[in-house]
Amino acid sequence: MKKIGMVGTGYVGLVTAACLAELGHRVVAYDTDRRKIGLLRKGEVPIFEPGLATLVSRNVGLGRLTFAANLDDAVADADAVFIAVGTPSRPTDGEADLSFVYEAAGEIAERLFHSCVVVCKSTVPVGTNREILQRLRLRRPTLAIEVASNPEFLREGSAISDFMQPDRVVIGTESEVAKQVLAGIYHPLGLTASKMLYTGLESAELIKYAANAFLATKLSYINEIADLCERVGANVSDVAAGVGLDKRIGPNFLQAGPGFGGSCFPKDTRALLSTARDAGVPLQIVAAVAGVNEQRKAAMAGRIVAALGGSVVDKVVTVLGVTFKPNTDDMREAPSLAIIPALQAAGASIRAHDPEGMEAAARHLTAIAWFDDAYHASVGADAIVILTEWDDYVGLDLARLKQLMRGRAFIDLRNVYNPDLVAAAGFEHFSVGRPASLVSEAAQDAAA
Repeated sequence: MKKIGMVGTGYVGLVTAACLAELGHRVVAYDTDRRKIGLLRKGEVPIFEPGLATLVSRNVGLGRLTFAANLDDAVADADAVFIAVGTPSRPTDGEADLSFVYEAAGEIAERLFHSCVVVCKSTVPVGTNREILQRLRLRRPTLAIEVASNPEFLREGSAISDFMQPDRVVIGTESEVAKQVLAGIYHPLGLTASKMLYTGLESAELIKYAANAFLATKLSYINEIADLCERVGANVSDVAAGVGLDKRIGPNFLQAGPGFGGSCFPKDTRALLSTARDAGVPLQIVAAVAGVNEQRKAAMAGRIVAALGGSVVDKVVTVLGVTFKPNTDDMREAPSLAIIPALQAAGASIRAHDPEGMEAAARHLTAIAWFDDAYHASVGADAIVILTEWDDYVGLDLARLKQLMRGRAFIDLRNVYNPDLVAAAGFEHFSVGRPASLVSEAAQDAAA
């Protein structure tokens, strides 16, 4: 088993550190945020990810996972030091901000006194790992320091299973030593050779961006198809199911909704576009995807206003779910951050609930009344809006909701509910890519 240092205890760093410890490695995780390290040492996990708190606790108890406020503790005697720090978009041009990555690499170099493999887990543009390698060797010319790009493919909400049962592990390096070290690190996963992909540095960096841009493309594509479905009388759920049965396409990421968000897709499409501009290669499809997604979020606010008769002045709108997806408390670029302020600007009062994201959301959204469950949030509402498809909202007592509300607009932006079921409970139902004609006459009579 290996001694591994982890620089950064954000989402990727903490999940990776806990999972590597679960594989039997000895992992020391470091962060500049001393408060976060203090919480982790007390067993308090500062992010929500199913199963993560249990995994951290177990490996801390076994002595395989420790948290350090001093980088020396993470680097000392390490076979590999992972860089897992943020690379947010720069507000000026959309390029990835690499300052944290280069700062981490510089601090690692200052503390290295033995041969080591530095592994970049952060999502970085093409050329970054080669720059890291040059900087490390310039700082430590007498040491055999190797660099590898090992991009992460963790989905928030299922990150632990994604790590333990990966589709693939990508290792980009020109060093046989680095290949052997990383092969040893991932050996406990028992992966077949077909799931271990060894590439050059540039290819590994681009794989991550290309994959996320492709998935983002599928989402924007099905959202545009959903708009077409509404105009021609088709059902986007049926269309997506039929398209997804094609093995060349697959069913994943064909769920129509209010647009994609999160820490990866928006940031990575912008970074890929920036890289392409610098290389003089226009990526017209990816550029269109980014534009369609931003337009989508704005359109959803307008859809809610239209559902309430064209005006939300003095109307109460209850929003169920504010995180960018279920099973996470991550608010980064969530559709709610665009939709809710637009509704407020149009005159609506917002009541809201989210199973895990309310504390995080309150740091970004103001003048919202937060409630401990969907029913309390719905009292006196003119409209219910399902914005995130948490399991908590799948089996709501619709009759109870209807009694609590003042109005009867039920706006399902994730297509969680059958339109007939919602209409039968007395609601006026609105969804995405499913025309009103799909609601049976009997259900419409019940809603009248």
